Amino acid sequence: MNDTNIFMLIGRIVRNAELKYTGGGMAISQFSIAVNTTKKNGDSYEDEANFFDTALFGKRAESLNQYLTKGQQVAVTGILKQDRWEQEGQKRSKVKLICNDIQLLGGKQNSQQNQAPSSGGFDDESDIPF
Repeated sequence: MNDTNIFMLIGRIVRNAELKYTGGGMAISQFSIAVNTTKKNGDSYEDEANFFDTALFGKRAESLNQYLTKGQQVAVTGILKQDRWEQEGQKRSKVKLICNDIQLLGGKQNSQQNQAPSSGGFDDESDIPF
């Protein structure tokens, strides 16, 4: 049986995405996602935030970067990648999420600014030319 490496998360962007380019001209949009889980603490339940560094590549990174802003809820799928390095004699590693697909969900938690247009940029259904 082959190994499988797939993830799917729904969470909120922690800070505005940063758009960078590789030496070969490939666009990379980097952002972090917070995903809350609930855990029991005695007789009560409390939220616990988990933070994941995420990268989106290519044309989608360029076109969506402006909408990947703090507070925006997103659904992402892709693969996990482990980066390994040595720092001051200590071996370090970090798991990053490499995004294959992303969907913008709803709006920001407390604001609807910078939300992607949902009807091709038309404000009212009566403005749609078909």
